[in-house]
Amino acid sequence: MALLHQRPFAEFGTLQHEINRLFDSLNTFNGDRFELSTFLPAAEITETDDALNVSIELPGLKAEDVDIQVTEDSVSINGERRSESHAKGDGLTRSEFKYGSFRRVISLEARIDNTQATASYENGILKLYLPKLAEERSKVVKVSLD
Repeated sequence: MALLHQRPFAEFGTLQHEINRLFDSLNTFNGDRFELSTFLPAAEITETDDALNVSIELPGLKAEDVDIQVTEDSVSINGERRSESHAKGDGLTRSEFKYGSFRRVISLEARIDNTQATASYENGILKLYLPKLAEERSKVVKVSLD
């Protein structure tokens, strides 16, 4: 007897998420081809009735190395993590850190009032507070039953 999955297509959601991250990382067009960014910071988005809260992991960056642009329907974060040169005697140095520039564009599910957006940066986490437009906050649709 074959077992049937309760949600046979659930894996496609994960696949779609990974494909979206891949296309997000194709942010540099060099001549005739796209290049992968050096790294793509992870994001976390939470939504309340009044706002969207976006957190971005940016360990090792300084606030002056980050550029944030907010429109009504997206957030663009650009930055660069610069490598530090370490002069070691005869030893071998191995680093798995990723350095270089990045660009992360996040499409937003609700339209926001970008003139009231605020940002803070602490312990390598960029936090954005993006208040929704008034019409988005009160968007309730009454459905009549015929």
